[in-house]
Amino acid sequence: MFRRSARALLSLWHTGTMKAANLRARVRAEMTEEIKQVARRHLATDGANLSLRAVARDLGMASSAVYRYFASRDELLTALIIDAYDAVGSTAEQVAAAQADPAERWVAIGHAVRDWALANPHQWALIYGSPVPGYEAPQDTVVPATRVIMLLAGVLRDALAEGRLTSVPEQPAGRFGEEMAAVAAHFGPGVPAHLVGATMYGFVHLCGAISAELFGQLNKSIDEDRRGFFEWQARATAAFAGLA
Repeated sequence: MFRRSARALLSLWHTGTMKAANLRARVRAEMTEEIKQVARRHLATDGANLSLRAVARDLGMASSAVYRYFASRDELLTALIIDAYDAVGSTAEQVAAAQADPAERWVAIGHAVRDWALANPHQWALIYGSPVPGYEAPQDTVVPATRVIMLLAGVLRDALAEGRLTSVPEQPAGRFGEEMAAVAAHFGPGVPAHLVGATMYGFVHLCGAISAELFGQLNKSIDEDRRGFFEWQARATAAFAGLA
């Protein structure tokens, strides 16, 4: 009887401890997300020049309390950068999954990224705008940062495997070609360097086109149908990559 009671008490103690731990984890996750939401609002007014003290003030907290969640401004910036990369990557992946034709998938990815950028201009500026002075992105940002470019590479890789590339760009030569070949090796055996080059060409053009629109470079020139202008550019990069 005593042993059964001891086991029951021990079980209750473990259950209570687990519940308390789960509650603390949930409260911490909610507080972390609230800090990031306030920090995103500061991006709209202060750019990437974030201040943990200012964020704490908006939350009605002591700055020392915020430091329990983010040890530095750079750590908070990293969290915001990873969230932004993951958000735009997830948006593009969902749209791409609905398109069977490679060319249409390529263009749909571009539109998805542009739509996300227009809805989140300050987050776009954080990840694709001017580098933040004094900030060096850690390794944690690499995988999220490559989600869109890997998605574009997947379109070309699948089209190549299915024999649906109608043409190919000129094979890269010289040192540039060697660098492209080294990158291509990560995509699997037999992946040509020109496929990697075409992917990077499309990605760079995609980012440039969106940034030009967001940062006012199209003002007084393309004002009424910027979506149409963007699609024209996206289809041009698709054609360059060999997607009919």
